[in-house]
Amino acid sequence: MYIMLSNIDCVTLPHFNASTLIQNMAKPTAPKSQRSLRTALVAGLLSLLAACGGSEDAKNDPVTPPVVVTQAAAKVWDLSRAMGPGINFGNMLESPNEGEWGLSAKPEYIQAAWNAGFRTVRLPVRWSNHASAQFPYIIDPAFLARVTSLVDQLLARGFHVVLNMHHYRQLDDDLPDVGEFLVDPAILEDRFVGIWSQIGHHLGSRSDRLLFELYNEPHGRLTPAKWNSLADTTLKQVRISNKERVVIIGPTDSNSPYALSTLTMPLDPYLMATVHFYEPFNFTHQGATWVTPALPTGVTCCSPEQASAIFNGIHHAKYWSDANGYPVLLGEFGAYSAADMASRVNYTRLVRQTAAQANMPWVYWEFGSAFGVYDPVTNAFRPELLNALVGN
Repeated sequence: MYIMLSNIDCVTLPHFNASTLIQNMAKPTAPKSQRSLRTALVAGLLSLLAACGGSEDAKNDPVTPPVVVTQAAAKVWDLSRAMGPGINFGNMLESPNEGEWGLSAKPEYIQAAWNAGFRTVRLPVRWSNHASAQFPYIIDPAFLARVTSLVDQLLARGFHVVLNMHHYRQLDDDLPDVGEFLVDPAILEDRFVGIWSQIGHHLGSRSDRLLFELYNEPHGRLTPAKWNSLADTTLKQVRISNKERVVIIGPTDSNSPYALSTLTMPLDPYLMATVHFYEPFNFTHQGATWVTPALPTGVTCCSPEQASAIFNGIHHAKYWSDANGYPVLLGEFGAYSAADMASRVNYTRLVRQTAAQANMPWVYWEFGSAFGVYDPVTNAFRPELLNALVGN
Protein backbone atom coordinates (compact mmCIF):
# COMPACT_ATOMS: atom_id res chain seq x y z
CA MET A 1 0.00 0.00 0.00
CA TYR A 2 2.69 2.48 0.96
CA ILE A 3 4.67 1.76 -2.19
CA MET A 4 1.56 2.10 -4.35
CA LEU A 5 0.57 5.49 -3.00
CA SER A 6 4.12 6.80 -2.88
CA ASN A 7 4.33 6.41 -6.65
CA ILE A 8 1.35 8.72 -7.19
CA ASP A 9 1.79 12.50 -7.16
CA CYS A 10 -0.33 15.52 -8.11
CA VAL A 11 0.60 15.17 -11.79
CA THR A 12 -0.11 11.45 -12.16
CA LEU A 13 -3.17 11.42 -9.91
CA PRO A 14 -5.72 12.47 -12.59
CA HIS A 15 -4.53 9.58 -14.77
CA PHE A 16 -4.69 7.00 -11.94
CA ASN A 17 -7.73 4.74 -12.25
CA ALA A 18 -8.41 4.52 -8.54
CA SER A 19 -12.07 3.50 -8.81
CA THR A 20 -11.29 0.38 -10.83
CA LEU A 21 -8.57 -0.66 -8.44
CA ILE A 22 -10.81 -0.11 -5.41
CA GLN A 23 -13.66 -2.09 -7.00
CA ASN A 24 -11.36 -4.98 -7.82
CA MET A 25 -10.01 -5.03 -4.30
CA ALA A 26 -13.54 -5.15 -2.92
CA LYS A 27 -14.72 -8.10 -5.03
CA PRO A 28 -15.56 -11.29 -3.12
CA THR A 29 -12.98 -13.10 -5.22
CA ALA A 30 -10.23 -10.69 -4.17
CA PRO A 31 -7.86 -11.92 -1.46
CA LYS A 32 -8.97 -10.99 2.04
CA SER A 33 -5.76 -9.02 2.52
CA GLN A 34 -6.66 -6.80 -0.45
CA ARG A 35 -10.23 -6.25 0.70
CA SER A 36 -9.03 -5.23 4.11
CA LEU A 37 -6.82 -2.55 2.56
CA ARG A 38 -9.72 -0.96 0.67
CA THR A 39 -10.58 1.49 3.41
CA ALA A 40 -6.96 2.52 3.87
CA LEU A 41 -6.58 3.07 0.13
CA VAL A 42 -9.67 5.26 -0.07
CA ALA A 43 -8.47 7.33 2.86
CA GLY A 44 -5.02 7.71 1.34
CA LEU A 45 -6.34 8.80 -2.02
CA LEU A 46 -8.74 11.32 -0.49
CA SER A 47 -5.85 12.80 1.49
CA LEU A 48 -3.74 13.06 -1.65
CA LEU A 49 -6.62 14.68 -3.53
CA ALA A 50 -6.98 17.26 -0.81
CA ALA A 51 -3.26 17.97 -0.79
CA CYS A 52 -3.30 18.45 -4.56
CA GLY A 53 -6.25 20.82 -4.33
CA GLY A 54 -8.52 18.45 -6.24
CA SER A 55 -11.90 16.89 -5.73
CA GLU A 56 -12.86 13.30 -5.22
CA ASP A 57 -13.62 13.13 -8.97
CA ALA A 58 -10.34 14.25 -10.55
CA LYS A 59 -11.64 14.28 -14.12
CA ASN A 60 -14.08 17.07 -13.18
CA ASP A 61 -11.39 19.33 -11.76
CA PRO A 62 -11.24 22.71 -13.55
CA VAL A 63 -7.42 22.66 -13.79
CA THR A 64 -5.70 20.00 -15.89
CA PRO A 65 -2.05 19.31 -15.10
CA PRO A 66 0.29 20.29 -17.96
CA VAL A 67 1.48 17.58 -20.30
CA VAL A 68 5.26 17.28 -20.12
CA VAL A 69 6.62 16.98 -23.66
CA THR A 70 10.04 15.44 -24.11
CA GLN A 71 10.14 14.79 -27.85
CA ALA A 72 8.84 15.95 -31.20
CA ALA A 73 5.39 15.09 -32.47
CA ALA A 74 4.97 12.69 -35.39
CA LYS A 75 4.09 15.68 -37.56
CA VAL A 76 7.58 17.09 -37.13
CA TRP A 77 9.26 13.82 -38.06
CA ASP A 78 7.02 13.47 -41.11
CA LEU A 79 7.89 16.98 -42.23
CA SER A 80 11.61 16.40 -41.75
CA ARG A 81 11.44 13.34 -43.98
CA ALA A 82 9.53 15.28 -46.66
CA MET A 83 11.90 18.24 -46.93
CA GLY A 84 14.14 16.77 -49.64
CA PRO A 85 17.38 18.35 -50.90
CA GLY A 86 17.75 21.92 -49.67
CA ILE A 87 19.49 25.10 -50.79
CA ASN A 88 20.17 28.35 -48.91
CA PHE A 89 19.23 31.56 -50.70
CA GLY A 90 22.24 33.15 -49.05
CA ASN A 91 23.74 36.64 -49.44
CA MET A 92 20.41 37.98 -50.60
CA LEU A 93 18.12 39.11 -47.78
CA GLU A 94 20.64 38.78 -44.95
CA SER A 95 22.79 41.57 -46.33
CA PRO A 96 22.07 44.93 -44.61
CA ASN A 97 19.94 45.78 -47.65
CA GLU A 98 19.03 43.35 -50.42
CA GLY A 99 21.52 43.43 -53.28
CA GLU A 100 24.40 44.94 -51.31
CA TRP A 101 26.23 41.60 -51.18
CA GLY A 102 25.94 40.93 -54.89
CA LEU A 103 22.69 38.98 -55.12
CA SER A 104 18.98 39.67 -55.06
CA ALA A 105 16.30 37.01 -54.87
CA LYS A 106 14.91 36.60 -58.38
CA PRO A 107 11.95 34.56 -59.61
CA GLU A 108 14.25 32.75 -62.05
CA TYR A 109 16.35 31.53 -59.12
CA ILE A 110 13.26 29.96 -57.59
CA GLN A 111 12.46 28.14 -60.82
CA ALA A 112 16.10 27.11 -61.37
CA ALA A 113 16.36 25.64 -57.86
CA TRP A 114 13.16 23.66 -58.37
CA ASN A 115 14.19 22.38 -61.79
CA ALA A 116 17.53 21.25 -60.35
CA GLY A 117 15.77 19.04 -57.82
CA PHE A 118 15.88 21.11 -54.64
CA ARG A 119 12.75 20.90 -52.53
CA THR A 120 13.60 23.09 -49.53
CA VAL A 121 14.79 26.69 -49.54
CA ARG A 122 16.23 28.26 -46.42
CA LEU A 123 15.65 32.00 -46.55
CA PRO A 124 18.11 33.93 -44.33
CA VAL A 125 16.73 37.39 -43.48
CA ARG A 126 18.30 40.31 -41.60
CA TRP A 127 15.10 41.55 -39.96
CA SER A 128 17.02 43.62 -37.41
CA ASN A 129 18.04 46.21 -40.01
CA HIS A 130 14.43 46.73 -41.08
CA ALA A 131 12.62 47.28 -37.78
CA SER A 132 12.27 50.40 -35.65
CA ALA A 133 14.53 50.97 -32.67
CA GLN A 134 11.67 51.74 -30.29
CA PHE A 135 8.82 49.62 -28.99
CA PRO A 136 6.86 48.03 -30.62
CA TYR A 137 9.77 47.61 -33.08
CA ILE A 138 7.65 47.88 -36.21
CA ILE A 139 9.04 46.02 -39.24
CA ASP A 140 9.25 48.24 -42.32
CA PRO A 141 6.05 47.42 -44.28
CA ALA A 142 7.85 47.41 -47.65
CA PHE A 143 10.48 44.97 -46.39
CA LEU A 144 7.83 42.75 -44.79
CA ALA A 145 5.93 42.72 -48.06
CA ARG A 146 9.11 41.80 -49.95
CA VAL A 147 9.86 38.84 -47.70
CA THR A 148 6.22 37.75 -47.74
CA SER A 149 6.19 37.81 -51.53
CA LEU A 150 9.24 35.54 -51.68
CA VAL A 151 7.81 33.15 -49.12
CA ASP A 152 4.56 32.93 -51.07
CA GLN A 153 6.37 32.38 -54.38
CA LEU A 154 8.44 29.57 -52.87
CA LEU A 155 5.42 27.92 -51.25
CA ALA A 156 3.43 28.21 -54.48
CA ARG A 157 6.26 26.50 -56.37
CA GLY A 158 6.08 23.61 -53.89
CA PHE A 159 9.10 24.23 -51.67
CA HIS A 160 9.40 23.79 -47.96
CA VAL A 161 10.63 27.16 -46.70
CA VAL A 162 12.81 27.73 -43.65
CA LEU A 163 12.47 31.41 -42.72
CA ASN A 164 14.95 32.65 -40.15
CA MET A 165 16.41 35.67 -38.43
CA HIS A 166 19.99 36.11 -39.62
CA HIS A 167 22.92 38.37 -38.70
CA TYR A 168 21.53 40.38 -35.80
CA ARG A 169 25.12 41.41 -35.17
CA GLN A 170 24.48 43.44 -32.05
CA LEU A 171 22.65 40.56 -30.38
CA ASP A 172 25.82 38.47 -30.59
CA ASP A 173 28.05 41.47 -29.73
CA ASP A 174 29.68 41.34 -33.17
CA LEU A 175 30.95 44.36 -35.06
CA PRO A 176 28.19 45.83 -37.23
CA ASP A 177 28.32 45.47 -40.98
CA VAL A 178 28.52 48.49 -43.24
CA GLY A 179 25.01 49.88 -43.50
CA GLU A 180 23.77 48.31 -40.28
CA PHE A 181 22.30 50.55 -37.58
CA LEU A 182 22.53 50.00 -33.84
CA VAL A 183 19.95 50.24 -31.07
CA ASP A 184 20.02 50.63 -27.30
CA PRO A 185 21.63 47.43 -25.95
CA ALA A 186 19.02 47.33 -23.17
CA ILE A 187 16.26 46.47 -25.68
CA LEU A 188 18.01 43.82 -27.77
CA GLU A 189 16.17 40.78 -26.41
CA ASP A 190 12.82 42.56 -26.21
CA ARG A 191 13.22 43.74 -29.80
CA PHE A 192 14.11 40.21 -30.94
CA VAL A 193 10.90 38.86 -29.40
CA GLY A 194 8.87 41.77 -30.78
CA ILE A 195 10.09 41.22 -34.32
CA TRP A 196 9.23 37.52 -34.16
CA SER A 197 5.80 38.35 -32.80
CA GLN A 198 5.11 40.39 -35.94
CA ILE A 199 6.51 37.72 -38.26
CA GLY A 200 4.36 35.10 -36.59
CA HIS A 201 1.15 37.09 -36.81
CA HIS A 202 1.79 38.15 -40.40
CA LEU A 203 2.60 34.66 -41.71
CA GLY A 204 0.53 32.57 -39.35
CA SER A 205 -1.95 31.53 -42.03
CA ARG A 206 0.68 30.02 -44.36
CA SER A 207 0.91 26.27 -44.90
CA ASP A 208 2.85 23.90 -42.68
CA ARG A 209 5.58 23.82 -45.33
CA LEU A 210 6.73 27.14 -43.87
CA LEU A 211 9.04 26.59 -40.91
CA PHE A 212 10.37 29.29 -38.59
CA GLU A 213 14.02 29.18 -37.50
CA LEU A 214 14.43 31.47 -34.50
CA TYR A 215 18.03 32.52 -35.04
CA ASN A 216 21.08 31.75 -37.13
CA GLU A 217 24.24 30.72 -35.28
CA PRO A 218 23.85 32.24 -31.78
CA HIS A 219 27.26 32.94 -30.26
CA GLY A 220 29.33 35.52 -28.41
CA ARG A 221 27.05 37.52 -26.14
CA LEU A 222 24.45 34.76 -26.41
CA THR A 223 25.75 32.26 -23.88
CA PRO A 224 23.90 28.94 -23.65
CA ALA A 225 21.93 30.10 -20.61
CA LYS A 226 20.97 33.41 -22.21
CA TRP A 227 20.07 31.80 -25.53
CA ASN A 228 17.99 29.03 -23.97
CA SER A 229 16.00 31.63 -22.05
CA LEU A 230 15.53 33.91 -25.07
CA ALA A 231 14.52 31.02 -27.33
CA ASP A 232 11.92 29.86 -24.81
CA THR A 233 10.48 33.37 -24.42
CA THR A 234 10.39 33.92 -28.18
CA LEU A 235 8.73 30.58 -28.85
CA LYS A 236 5.94 31.41 -26.42
CA GLN A 237 5.29 34.60 -28.38
CA VAL A 238 5.33 32.76 -31.71
CA ARG A 239 2.88 30.18 -30.38
CA ILE A 240 0.22 32.87 -29.87
CA SER A 241 -0.27 33.00 -33.65
CA ASN A 242 1.25 29.69 -34.76
CA LYS A 243 0.04 26.94 -32.47
CA GLU A 244 1.51 23.99 -34.34
CA ARG A 245 3.97 25.46 -36.83
CA VAL A 246 7.33 23.69 -36.75
CA VAL A 247 9.92 25.97 -35.16
CA ILE A 248 13.64 25.28 -35.50
CA ILE A 249 16.14 26.02 -32.73
CA GLY A 250 19.90 25.52 -32.85
CA PRO A 251 22.58 25.60 -30.15
CA THR A 252 25.15 28.27 -29.43
CA ASP A 253 28.74 28.15 -30.67
CA SER A 254 27.33 29.06 -34.10
CA ASN A 255 25.06 26.00 -34.25
CA SER A 256 27.91 23.55 -33.72
CA PRO A 257 26.72 19.95 -33.35
CA TYR A 258 29.08 19.66 -30.41
CA ALA A 259 27.12 22.38 -28.59
CA LEU A 260 23.82 20.47 -28.72
CA SER A 261 24.44 19.28 -25.16
CA THR A 262 24.03 22.90 -24.00
CA LEU A 263 20.69 23.37 -25.79
CA THR A 264 17.58 23.14 -23.64
CA MET A 265 14.63 22.50 -25.92
CA PRO A 266 11.44 24.17 -24.67
CA LEU A 267 8.61 21.85 -23.65
CA ASP A 268 6.89 21.90 -27.02
CA PRO A 269 6.13 19.02 -29.43
CA TYR A 270 6.48 21.05 -32.64
CA LEU A 271 10.22 21.67 -32.59
CA MET A 272 13.17 20.67 -34.72
CA ALA A 273 16.83 21.25 -33.89
CA THR A 274 19.45 22.50 -36.34
CA VAL A 275 23.22 22.41 -36.67
CA HIS A 276 25.73 23.85 -39.13
CA PHE A 277 28.78 21.90 -40.22
CA TYR A 278 31.95 23.26 -41.80
CA GLU A 279 34.56 20.81 -40.59
CA PRO A 280 37.41 20.48 -41.40
CA PHE A 281 37.34 24.28 -41.12
CA ASN A 282 40.84 24.76 -42.54
CA PHE A 283 39.52 23.16 -45.73
CA THR A 284 36.03 24.69 -46.01
CA HIS A 285 37.14 28.23 -45.18
CA GLN A 286 40.58 28.41 -46.73
CA GLY A 287 41.13 31.82 -48.29
CA ALA A 288 37.91 33.25 -46.85
CA THR A 289 38.35 37.00 -46.46
CA TRP A 290 36.24 37.25 -43.28
CA VAL A 291 38.28 34.67 -41.33
CA THR A 292 41.04 36.08 -39.09
CA PRO A 293 43.80 35.04 -39.30
CA ALA A 294 43.36 34.06 -42.93
CA LEU A 295 43.62 30.33 -43.60
CA PRO A 296 46.15 29.24 -46.23
CA THR A 297 44.86 27.84 -49.50
CA GLY A 298 45.89 24.56 -51.11
CA VAL A 299 44.15 22.24 -48.63
CA THR A 300 42.49 19.33 -50.40
CA CYS A 301 39.75 16.90 -49.36
CA CYS A 302 39.03 14.25 -48.33
CA SER A 303 41.65 12.22 -46.47
CA PRO A 304 40.66 9.45 -44.04
CA GLU A 305 41.19 11.88 -41.17
CA GLN A 306 38.99 14.48 -42.82
CA ALA A 307 36.34 11.89 -43.60
CA SER A 308 36.40 10.79 -39.97
CA ALA A 309 35.87 14.38 -38.81
CA ILE A 310 32.86 14.66 -41.12
CA PHE A 311 31.37 11.39 -39.93
CA ASN A 312 31.92 12.21 -36.27
CA GLY A 313 30.38 15.67 -36.45
CA ILE A 314 27.22 14.65 -38.27
CA HIS A 315 26.73 11.52 -36.22
CA HIS A 316 27.19 13.50 -33.02
CA ALA A 317 24.03 15.34 -34.06
CA LYS A 318 22.32 12.05 -34.91
CA TYR A 319 23.15 10.60 -31.49
CA TRP A 320 21.67 13.70 -29.85
CA SER A 321 18.57 13.35 -32.02
CA ASP A 322 18.14 9.69 -31.09
CA ALA A 323 18.61 10.43 -27.40
CA ASN A 324 16.32 13.47 -27.25
CA GLY A 325 13.60 12.64 -29.75
CA TYR A 326 13.88 15.66 -32.07
CA PRO A 327 14.84 15.69 -35.77
CA VAL A 328 17.97 17.66 -36.59
CA LEU A 329 18.23 19.78 -39.72
CA LEU A 330 21.71 20.20 -41.19
CA GLY A 331 21.02 23.82 -42.01
CA GLU A 332 24.36 24.75 -43.57
CA PHE A 333 27.42 23.05 -45.04
CA GLY A 334 29.70 23.83 -47.94
CA ALA A 335 33.22 24.70 -49.05
CA TYR A 336 34.45 28.15 -50.08
CA SER A 337 35.41 28.72 -53.70
CA ALA A 338 39.13 29.16 -52.89
CA ALA A 339 39.39 25.37 -52.58
CA ASP A 340 39.93 23.37 -55.75
CA MET A 341 36.73 22.20 -57.41
CA ALA A 342 37.53 18.48 -57.21
CA SER A 343 37.97 18.73 -53.44
CA ARG A 344 34.81 20.81 -53.07
CA VAL A 345 32.89 18.14 -54.96
CA ASN A 346 34.38 15.36 -52.82
CA TYR A 347 33.53 17.23 -49.63
CA THR A 348 30.00 18.13 -50.71
CA ARG A 349 29.16 14.59 -51.78
CA LEU A 350 30.60 13.07 -48.61
CA VAL A 351 28.66 15.40 -46.29
CA ARG A 352 25.47 14.86 -48.24
CA GLN A 353 25.85 11.07 -48.16
CA THR A 354 26.73 11.04 -44.46
CA ALA A 355 23.68 13.17 -43.63
CA ALA A 356 21.47 10.89 -45.74
CA GLN A 357 22.79 7.82 -43.94
CA ALA A 358 21.90 9.54 -40.67
CA ASN A 359 18.36 10.31 -41.98
CA MET A 360 19.09 14.00 -41.53
CA PRO A 361 17.55 16.59 -43.86
CA TRP A 362 20.12 19.06 -45.21
CA VAL A 363 20.34 22.51 -46.80
CA TYR A 364 23.50 23.41 -48.74
CA TRP A 365 25.21 26.78 -48.28
CA GLU A 366 24.53 28.32 -50.73
CA PHE A 367 22.88 29.17 -54.05
CA GLY A 368 24.94 31.71 -55.98
CA SER A 369 27.75 33.40 -54.06
CA ALA A 370 31.22 32.31 -52.90
CA PHE A 371 30.06 28.80 -51.91
CA GLY A 372 27.48 28.72 -54.66
CA VAL A 373 26.27 25.78 -56.69
CA TYR A 374 24.89 28.27 -59.24
CA ASP A 375 26.85 30.78 -61.33
CA PRO A 376 24.82 34.03 -61.52
CA VAL A 377 27.07 35.35 -64.29
CA THR A 378 26.42 32.50 -66.72
CA ASN A 379 22.99 31.77 -65.20
CA ALA A 380 23.82 28.09 -64.97
CA PHE A 381 24.56 25.54 -62.26
CA ARG A 382 28.08 24.32 -61.69
CA PRO A 383 27.44 20.75 -62.85
CA GLU A 384 30.01 18.99 -60.65
CA LEU A 385 28.68 20.57 -57.46
CA LEU A 386 25.07 20.09 -58.46
CA ASN A 387 25.67 16.43 -59.15
CA ALA A 388 27.37 16.04 -55.76
CA LEU A 389 24.19 17.38 -54.14
CA VAL A 390 21.31 15.90 -56.12
CA GLY A 391 22.90 13.32 -58.41
CA ASN A 392 23.01 9.58 -57.86
